[in-house]
Amino acid sequence: MTLVNETSALLSKLGVSAAALSAGDLAVSSPVTGETIATVAQVSAATAAKAIDEAHAAFLEWRKVPAPRRGELVRLLGEELRAHKDELGRLVSIEVGKIPSEGLGEVQEMIDICDFAVGLSRQLYGLTIATERPGHRMMETWHPLGVVGVISAFNFPVAVWSWNAALALVCGDSVVWKPSEKTPLTALACEAIFARAVKRFGDDAPHGLLKVLVGGADVGEALVDHPRVPLVSATGSTRMGRAVGPRLAGRFARAVLELGGNNAGIVCPSADLDMALRAIAFGAMGTAGQRCTTMRRLFVHESVYDQIVPRLKKAYESVTVGNPLEGRALIGPLIDKAAFDGMQKALEEAKAAGGSVTGGVRVDAGHAEAFYVRPAIVEMPSQAGPVMEETFAPILYVMKYSDFDAVIAEHNAVGAGLSSSIFTRDIQEAERFLSAEGSDCGIANVNIGTSGAEIGGAFGGEKETGGGRESGSDAWKAYMRRATNTVNYSKALPLAQGVSFDID
Repeated sequence: MTLVNETSALLSKLGVSAAALSAGDLAVSSPVTGETIATVAQVSAATAAKAIDEAHAAFLEWRKVPAPRRGELVRLLGEELRAHKDELGRLVSIEVGKIPSEGLGEVQEMIDICDFAVGLSRQLYGLTIATERPGHRMMETWHPLGVVGVISAFNFPVAVWSWNAALALVCGDSVVWKPSEKTPLTALACEAIFARAVKRFGDDAPHGLLKVLVGGADVGEALVDHPRVPLVSATGSTRMGRAVGPRLAGRFARAVLELGGNNAGIVCPSADLDMALRAIAFGAMGTAGQRCTTMRRLFVHESVYDQIVPRLKKAYESVTVGNPLEGRALIGPLIDKAAFDGMQKALEEAKAAGGSVTGGVRVDAGHAEAFYVRPAIVEMPSQAGPVMEETFAPILYVMKYSDFDAVIAEHNAVGAGLSSSIFTRDIQEAERFLSAEGSDCGIANVNIGTSGAEIGGAFGGEKETGGGRESGSDAWKAYMRRATNTVNYSKALPLAQGVSFDID
């Protein structure tokens, strides 16, 4: 079966009509082969504005539905995802180029956040607050916020939507989603899966609760600028975040920004080197380096440098690169030629700065328009040049260190830092890394790599933007508004001392 036919068959099983795959002018290519697998319709900015208005009307009805009942819709969504996990996971692999286990793993994250959100629907707790006034009670109440805009990136084409949507839905919000132009097919599949859940749920779910807007930058701008969208959750590059953040701030809207991650690991003298080696290799090479939590910088203590770096190079040289849909390849393709060109540019700059490169060359997978590369290790004399910038490709910059305080400073010296890790069996080093004077990232791990964020522990904390939090902990509060309520159950309204007036 050709890739085009397989894609069409998968989408048909998921509930997307064949007509939608040839209905427009947006060509969708698979990075696996580089071939066009569909052409889908895009919406205009005016159509997007109308969809947002419809989502707002849906919100006005959905907010009246009790939260546990809203949780039932998310429970049904989780059931539908379980029933269609294989098809959606396979579609992720085709559209993004992930190996099958990663495609399925992404759908599992969707299922997990649904499970989390169902429980959350009965735990949207407010506080009872001590008041100085006798005969009064003071409390906080959480209310639905409104239309939640979601802008997602290509690298996690379905999980990011679910992290936001599952929480937003139980909080009483409607959702408008603009997926990446590179991955509209998985978004259409999610829309169809959600429609199945709504059909089972019944009439309590208003029309327009989820809107999917396939389109370009103008559609994203319409979502960011619309006055009826009080929150936009945007995932992508720091460049994108710098454009989105000020526009939202200009109208006092909220932002959840999950942006770039020039993430680092530190290997200390006491580290379990076997454990560190496996974690580093997985964190740096997985998904062809196209995760926001990919390990991109590695600081190794000079006493263990020669023990771990040669072994790491051997792992890089032996890993299988190829078609993720066939055989046992562990690393699939880059998303497109622009990603490949960006990787090569960074490697040339690293060489010019004194770096020694292992790997990084293009791999012939039999498809001229597909871009497969061997992951690269770059031994650098210092943290400079391209090391300071995030390149969305499998490049790991490796540097020696000798002083712990100095390496913490180097670790924190970059702008885009999402995740971090340290490998040590020294409790003082571990605790210092996790302390206020340690890692400045939203995720800080000990003896585990930078990737592999788990549902339940809020993901985020992008330090350049003040961060955003998704998929766990108290992240739900971003999707609601809080009111403080005071109830007077006394017989009189106490006034300030010395104040009185006649009401007769």
